Amino acid sequence: MEFSLCSFDGALPVEITIDDDNGRYTIRKSDRSGEYFNSPNELIQWVKTHFREEEFCHPQEFRGMLEKLAEYEVNGFYY
Repeated sequence: MEFSLCSFDGALPVEITIDDDNGRYTIRKSDRSGEYFNSPNELIQWVKTHFREEEFCHPQEFRGMLEKLAEYEVNGFYY
């Protein structure tokens, strides 16, 4: 599962990746810095704590991502 969100603070999109097959749970921020996590739940909690809807060009995309992440938390996988 991958998301690419346009943010107001940089030219590059924020990219969020949950790749269970390869054990890759990453966030690349718009300034090219990144965060790496050991589990998808750690990544999801980080997103909820550090990102706000107002930071993104298309708030509906951010809300949609949060909905998909919530589904993932409940079901343990992505449809």
